[in-house]
Amino acid sequence: MMKKTLFFASLMVAAQLNFAQDWKPVNTHILTPWAEKITPRQPHPEYPRPQLIRSNNWQNLNGLWKYAVTEVDTKEIPAQWDGQILVPFAIESALSGVGKQVGKDKALWYYNVITLDKSVSKNKVLLHFGAVDWQCDVYVNGQLVGRHEGGFDPFSMDITRLLKKGAKQEVALRVWDPTDDGPQPRGKQVNHPNGIWYTPVTGIWQTVWLESVPQTYIVNTKQTPNLDQGVLAFQAIVEGSQAGDEIKVRALDGSRVIKEQTGQPNTLFDLAVPNLEPWSPSNPKLYDLEIQLLRKGKVIDHAKSYFAMRKISMEKDQNGIQRLMLNNQFNFQYGPLDQGWWPDGLHTAPTDEALKFDIIKTKEMGFNMIRKHIKVEPARWYRYCDSIGVLVWQDMPSGDLGGNHWDMQPGKISGGNRDKIRTQQSEGYYRKEWKNIMDVLHNFPSIVIWVPFNEAWGQFKTKEITEWTIANDPSRLVNSASGGNFMETGHILDIHNYPDAAMPDPRLFGSKQVLALGEFGGLGLPVDGHTWQQKDNWGYQTFKNKTELLERYKHLIRDLTRLIPMGLSAAVYTQTTDVEVETNGLMTYDRKVVKMPEAELNAVHRALYTAPIK
Repeated sequence: MMKKTLFFASLMVAAQLNFAQDWKPVNTHILTPWAEKITPRQPHPEYPRPQLIRSNNWQNLNGLWKYAVTEVDTKEIPAQWDGQILVPFAIESALSGVGKQVGKDKALWYYNVITLDKSVSKNKVLLHFGAVDWQCDVYVNGQLVGRHEGGFDPFSMDITRLLKKGAKQEVALRVWDPTDDGPQPRGKQVNHPNGIWYTPVTGIWQTVWLESVPQTYIVNTKQTPNLDQGVLAFQAIVEGSQAGDEIKVRALDGSRVIKEQTGQPNTLFDLAVPNLEPWSPSNPKLYDLEIQLLRKGKVIDHAKSYFAMRKISMEKDQNGIQRLMLNNQFNFQYGPLDQGWWPDGLHTAPTDEALKFDIIKTKEMGFNMIRKHIKVEPARWYRYCDSIGVLVWQDMPSGDLGGNHWDMQPGKISGGNRDKIRTQQSEGYYRKEWKNIMDVLHNFPSIVIWVPFNEAWGQFKTKEITEWTIANDPSRLVNSASGGNFMETGHILDIHNYPDAAMPDPRLFGSKQVLALGEFGGLGLPVDGHTWQQKDNWGYQTFKNKTELLERYKHLIRDLTRLIPMGLSAAVYTQTTDVEVETNGLMTYDRKVVKMPEAELNAVHRALYTAPIK
């Protein structure tokens, strides 16, 4: 018996080694330290939805799938495949194992035969996608389930009716992504990368997974803290609810239940939070939630979540200048422009450890905020911001660029309108995806500001979109147009200025809006052996060594500190890491070199948080 056991164990090890040998990074410019830690059998194995956890009835589908690139008009699942692709890495990335561009004239197909885990019953089975860029048709066992359009928002499909007898099931996807040849939100992607525009991201780029749920189940929750009243506004959206069903919610501080409340499905109710601790970067206090769906006293579904009690607002100081307030106190917000790009994974961090790394380094450097620029991250990234204690300004990924005029200085075009005229289709794509993004990210307390537009990139109907954003989420502030075409709307007036620190004129604008420097700096230092390409790299101002870079950066911070008493409430430094040909990061693109010591940056930044306001 022992010999047979050893024999079968050896076969299993050999099979796993052969499986791993089917994949390797391709077309590598540079790799991060985490690339070698990837397990091709199941990359990103972590539970992907931290705000609604059912941990015992899910199955991760990441790993090697078959792929084919076909003509765009191919509507049938291919009979032949080009090879294997490592999900969830985009086909253009090194970590996909493919490294090909697709474009608007081609379609990308995926195919996988999955074996349902015993934990995934066939009662009701949901197929989840963290993100697929851009248009995605989903097939199960050869039958079309549905279509999703949107490259940055998660989506799910009920596949129960299409499951066959037995454990083996076929899943296929057809993806079409025009990148910058289409009007859809696409962020920094272009078909021909150059300057501040980067490599396309086509197809699956976040975790794919299955979940088994009961016929009546909790779809999601909406959790909004009200710090002043000491309550959490709570709502559980339930599919298939019946009269008499109840939602029971328990709030926990560690293992101790601090409050229990019962309400109705799909109905908003308040959960009091006694003796609450406000959440802040210096005290990222999180409370746990246990949620039960009851029918006649019996638990028919349950999940776990968490929340924090914090308030973001604006208030005038003694000089009548609007200030950015956190928990009813002025808190200067300072952080890097964070693109969230990776040299080996593009939109996708190589591992969960890598995903967390940038946030940890940001905090160690003494920043208290991140502007998540023109991209949406996986849910686990925001969970780390919540637990580590970093404020987040969340951009809407831009698209349909061009066709409107960018005026950088507020007040320069008094009464003018430089809004782009978008088609009905283009506007529809924007509104649908921005609404989905705001809704799916609503529960993350670290997010304090929404940014609908950046630098007039596709900026349209500015006042209408800003007011619509505010109405959709009145619990947060809205930075209408970061460095863009300025109109009297939204809570924040945000200019961009490179490389030096600057601010809007507080005498003209300070009484109406919070004043912010949405981008500045951009100090460049290419580090040999750690660049995307050896020549033609750039920064807004380039230096020869780390010493020169640090001295210039300290000068910027001294200038920035002097602006705070004058009315400046926030600033964003460009940027967290180098990205492709840009070498103006605090770290190199591969994250192997920190260009300025974390401890020195932390010490320099303290002056920003202690600067007096009048």
